[in-house]
Amino acid sequence: MRQMMTMVLTLVLVAPAAWAADGAKKGEVDFEQAAKLGDSQKLSLATEYLSEMRDLLSSTLALLKEAREEKDVIKINCVNEKLTSIKGLLRISEQADVALQEAVAKNEKDTATHEFHKVSISHQKVKALQAEAEQCVGELAFAVGKTTVEVEVDGDAVPEADPTNVDLPDTPVVRPPAASPYI
Repeated sequence: MRQMMTMVLTLVLVAPAAWAADGAKKGEVDFEQAAKLGDSQKLSLATEYLSEMRDLLSSTLALLKEAREEKDVIKINCVNEKLTSIKGLLRISEQADVALQEAVAKNEKDTATHEFHKVSISHQKVKALQAEAEQCVGELAFAVGKTTVEVEVDGDAVPEADPTNVDLPDTPVVRPPAASPYI
């Protein structure tokens, strides 16, 4: 039991650092690195992130078109949900990019770092959403087509009487008095 608790605690404490290191390997900038970046680097990275997010939006739109051509409502709804989130994150990122440019012009380091974080986080979320949208289109493909189901019934296991047919007691019908004595 104690070893299990030690393993869980180790995973909880070490895994986030490993994930952060893995993200840094893939070109992502973590929060500590972002604070150390120069203003020109933040601006260029934010522009690069926005460009990539627009490309991801375009590829998600292509997935939606594909789902519409297949006329699969489940795929359309799934991709559309991801697409709506991507559009919202892109809008937030574009506003944060404008605010980042203003903060750099005013030489406000903390505000610039904060706005860069918004763009960076949105970039990561858009990448994840686009991957989920791809799963929406690919994952459900196996369920399409004709499916046959064969059922074998053991004659001894089926009761002869219908268990859902229940005899109801006879209830006398009581009619209320007339609402008007003139009818």
